[in-house]
Amino acid sequence: MAKRRWSVVLVPHGAEPSRILEISWNLVKAVTSVGVVSVVLALLLGYAVLSRKVTVNKNTELERQNRALAVEIGTLHSRLGTLSDTIHQISKRDRNIRLLANLDPIDPQVEAAGIGGPAPLGGDPIASAGVLGQRTSEIKVDLSAMIRRANLLASSFREAAESLAVHNDRLSSTPSIMPTAGWLSSAFASMRMHPILHFARPHEGIDVVAPMGSPIEAPASGTVAEVGWENGFGNIVVINHGYGVTTKFAHASKVLVKPGQKVSRGQRIALVGSTGLATGPHLHYEVHVNGKAVDPLRYVLPEGGLVD
Repeated sequence: MAKRRWSVVLVPHGAEPSRILEISWNLVKAVTSVGVVSVVLALLLGYAVLSRKVTVNKNTELERQNRALAVEIGTLHSRLGTLSDTIHQISKRDRNIRLLANLDPIDPQVEAAGIGGPAPLGGDPIASAGVLGQRTSEIKVDLSAMIRRANLLASSFREAAESLAVHNDRLSSTPSIMPTAGWLSSAFASMRMHPILHFARPHEGIDVVAPMGSPIEAPASGTVAEVGWENGFGNIVVINHGYGVTTKFAHASKVLVKPGQKVSRGQRIALVGSTGLATGPHLHYEVHVNGKAVDPLRYVLPEGGLVD
């Protein structure tokens, strides 16, 4: 079988004779194959160069981001240190507040759990991601510890606030001032000779001599439990201060409150008089704790003492 050949006629301009070139089919195929391979290689090389350039750009951007992230992590770590110092100072104040609120300090074991706490089970996968991952993991642990500590302090503050509220209410309801200004004419005694009846009987309060019409003030906040006339005591006022404490005021010339009325420490409730069995204008003042009469002078602070 004759080999296939290609004839190429070259016709030059001018008087030169034409030329005929004969090219074999195998040569055409070889040239074509070489051309195709060259194009493919050129495309592959271009793709590799472009891909490498993209990879280099990505790596450069990642390095820039990592540097910026490292700076942010360092700043965050520093701020967490400052926050930790602040929480430590708050913790010191919490101990003082709990003392004022008449509460025991936080149990050391509870406090230690709030500061430390267990490590996460199975470790932290972030910690294995290089230096930045390790620092991030440390910040997570520090932040979790501070959150637990803050929650513990918040709970402690709530408890202290509730205790202080009760304590403050109890203080405001505890008699602490003399109801009127005057001088003590008769002290608290288990038995006393009555100045009018002339026989011994218990004197469950104190007598304070004062001018007629002198103001009688509530020694603490409370609710007026009784107003009226009582044999021997004349016009009386009884105040319930809560917590088992009541006070009684007798021989008043005029009562200024009514049953059920709320009163506060220092509020006028009556005026000194001599109603009932009395030798002259004075206040008979009693304090009862859980139904038992106690010496009212035990419930008078120094600045609220008698005026001689």
